[in-house]
Amino acid sequence: MEELISSAKDYKDELYKQLARIGKCLSSDKRLEILNLLAQGPKTVEKLTQDTGMNLANVSRHLQVLNDSRLVKFTKKGTYAIYSLADPSVVELLFSLWHIGENQLSDITRIKEDFLGGMEGLYTLTMDQVYEKLNSGDVVLLDLRPAEEYNAGHIEGAVSVPMEKLDLYLQQLQRDKEVVAYCRGQFCAFSAIAAQKMKEQGFMAYRMAESIHEWQKYLEQKH
Repeated sequence: MEELISSAKDYKDELYKQLARIGKCLSSDKRLEILNLLAQGPKTVEKLTQDTGMNLANVSRHLQVLNDSRLVKFTKKGTYAIYSLADPSVVELLFSLWHIGENQLSDITRIKEDFLGGMEGLYTLTMDQVYEKLNSGDVVLLDLRPAEEYNAGHIEGAVSVPMEKLDLYLQQLQRDKEVVAYCRGQFCAFSAIAAQKMKEQGFMAYRMAESIHEWQKYLEQKH
């Protein structure tokens, strides 16, 4: 009996050690950022370097840790390594982490309020409200992410307007249209900045805080 108990303890300890690999991997803010970027679509190391502002060596080190923990995978295309999430369940892990952090860490609420509080008249729509407006056909939905992320997946009916092209697009947009902007989700400020800019220019503009993945999950639950 004692031998079985000892074996059961070893079994438990080994499983916890394996799960701890994931926990250690998620202990870096930069690795979390990389995972969120890869949730938008596959990216080269060079593109991740550009998007995160880190140098190539640091990005490569973080990707190695993520790869060792089996959270990301890569393929070779010529001389380029293209990284992606290892499994769709990694996105669910990021969602869970965000919701726990938002519920348990008051600093997250404070940071959001400090940033959004300075934008007078900014209005955030729920996904229900966006869904109703899209069904009515009276709204323009803007996807502010880079074109390659839009091409990897976007909300049906959304128009690709990368943030750096927003000013040019607004010159061609009629001001009697309602406009909703979305980007990479809760960690991205572009939707708020774009909605504020559009309101200042006379548009009836809103933001959606959620990402394409949250939208897809919303549609699955709705149907």
